[in-house]
Amino acid sequence: MATAPWWPVSPHDDETHQTLSMETSLTGQVALITGGGSGIGLACARHLAADGATVVIAGRDLERLERAADQLRADGASVLIECCDVTSESEVAAMCASTADAGRFTMAVVNAGYGSAAPFHRTTLDEWNGVIGTNLTGAFLTMRVAAPYLVEAGGGSIVAISSIAGVATHRYMTPYTVSKAGLEMLVKQVADELGSVGVRANAVRPGLVPTEATEAMMAVPAVVDDYLAQMPLGRAGTTDDIARLVRFLAGPESSWITGTCISADGGHHLRRGPDLDAVMQMLHGDDTTL
Repeated sequence: MATAPWWPVSPHDDETHQTLSMETSLTGQVALITGGGSGIGLACARHLAADGATVVIAGRDLERLERAADQLRADGASVLIECCDVTSESEVAAMCASTADAGRFTMAVVNAGYGSAAPFHRTTLDEWNGVIGTNLTGAFLTMRVAAPYLVEAGGGSIVAISSIAGVATHRYMTPYTVSKAGLEMLVKQVADELGSVGVRANAVRPGLVPTEATEAMMAVPAVVDDYLAQMPLGRAGTTDDIARLVRFLAGPESSWITGTCISADGGHHLRRGPDLDAVMQMLHGDDTTL
């Protein structure tokens, strides 16, 4: 005689097992992507939209958002734009409310962020506050405000964009590395607290990916060569490399994954952080140590 399993079983498990292979479409769902006007954020919007999601791309630069939306719509995507500074609680609240108005808000890609480069002793308080404010406080606000909407939608997924800098020191990039390390713990906290209400949280840890944000770094051959020397796979990434992983973590295929920080960096996390001395010489001359 068959007996019930001793482990907890969702009432929908049988149905899920039968239909998951067919239900990879995101049709009818809405995804918010902060920093969605270019680079990794835009690639994430493209991949989510390609599987049927309505995407809301958010950022501070309206013209950039409009150009990105035009690109996405040319591919048949359903796109909305939201001008938002993620360090402003009121603007984040308005952004998330508008996203929820667009339909079933189930996915939030927390991507807004930037970095700075300076020797530790020359890092100003404004630089520190700016990077921490956007990369960490902005992520906190986005997740906190979005979470009730995801719960209301029956559950959802938060995917934050971290960095190899979250786990490997990057000399001369202290605010950035600290912000990304903090972001990864934030993701784990959210995953632990909100799993019981159906909200998953994970992070993707990109390595070197050519974007507008890394353009200056990519222009210094010595820095690029050193990055590549630390990657077993020996190549820079692409925005699509990152977006494919984000799409997986956002969708139903990863429904039993939460609280993870997954590296997509060509194996860079296995070795050391990059040598940025050439960049510091260009920016600060010999004044890089006390």
